[in-house]
Amino acid sequence: MGNRERVGKWLLSVLLWVWTGTLYFFIEVVWKTSHGRPEMISWTMLLLAIILAVPLERFGAELPWEMPLMAQSAVCGVAITVVEFVAGLIINVWLGMGVWDYSAMTGNIMGQVCPQFLVMWVFLAAVGIVMLDWMRYGVEGGERPHYTLFRGRS
Repeated sequence: MGNRERVGKWLLSVLLWVWTGTLYFFIEVVWKTSHGRPEMISWTMLLLAIILAVPLERFGAELPWEMPLMAQSAVCGVAITVVEFVAGLIINVWLGMGVWDYSAMTGNIMGQVCPQFLVMWVFLAAVGIVMLDWMRYGVEGGERPHYTLFRGRS
């Protein structure tokens, strides 16, 4: 792979991270505004959403097609939850910004993550992986995206 092709692949990944993160941020803004929580909207959420798009896009790009989509999305969901936990410790605990607080939710860890949102991330990751794979395929070509839900190909 030539230097120009490497730069092009890297640039495509960055554009996909920004697009995905921005889309998620706008969905979160609409959600918080419609639920009377506009004070919980912060620029840090846009930055975090872009950062959370990185494992989603990278795992989707690097994990083999033979790996079932639900296994890929479980890996992504866990990675996203770990990143969200670390970001929550920095943003909410260390900097005291109070952007989110899940302490009232069952099973939460330090009010920063909870199992309910881990499950949500797993299912959103499945949608995101497929969406990003098809976007990447539309730009780069290559092998057409194909999936199995729960079992790999024999």
